[in-house]
Amino acid sequence: MTLPVAILAGGLATRLRPITEKIPKALVEVAGRPFIDHQLALLRAQGYTRVVLCIGYLGEMLERHLGDGARFGMDLAYVADGPKLLGTGGALRRALPLLGDAFFVLYGDSYLPCGFEAVEAAFRRSAMPALMTVLRNEDRWDTSNVVFRDAMVLRYDKKERSEAMRYIDYGLSAIKADALARYEDGAVFELADVFSTLASEGRLAGFEVSGRFYEIGSPAGLADTERYLSCHSLVEPLT
Repeated sequence: MTLPVAILAGGLATRLRPITEKIPKALVEVAGRPFIDHQLALLRAQGYTRVVLCIGYLGEMLERHLGDGARFGMDLAYVADGPKLLGTGGALRRALPLLGDAFFVLYGDSYLPCGFEAVEAAFRRSAMPALMTVLRNEDRWDTSNVVFRDAMVLRYDKKERSEAMRYIDYGLSAIKADALARYEDGAVFELADVFSTLASEGRLAGFEVSGRFYEIGSPAGLADTERYLSCHSLVEPLT
């Protein structure tokens, strides 16, 4: 059985304003469809149909658009932050009852055309608490933040970079629930900090992908993703 997938879609999307003043980032139109439609189509094409969306800002609009996922051929569920933003780690911690023992996690603004099955297989082989996909970046797409060697992430830090960092967090990870269960439900924390700690402990596996990632977290990223999905989308534009 394939892993369920958690999509972190609760951010405020301030860099995309004024576009996101009235809609959540996941509903921003890209290549004629709300961005989330492209994400779900990519997952479904690879056989991943169980998805839990961690929602926050204007999340009710996302839930109305997607419903239970039946029209996408998927099984969708939702977990809301509530009145307090919990951070990416806190949002996942709250969703654990719906995610099971292990799951994929990706961000609600990322389009990741890679082989999910190969990533899942590497995660299961590793026997580690978590696995991070990485891309040899050399500061091309964004600032590199990973030291990767011999299928392990040796260091991951988004704040204090070093010259040894040649790779970047690609945006797709697999994680066991136990890695988050030590935090209380309702705690505010970031997934990046969890991964940084695991890397420092020698417990964060890595899997290198070769193709670039796409994201809509910034106007430049949105334009880039629009160009890509205009040619490679797996769903037809709405008429």
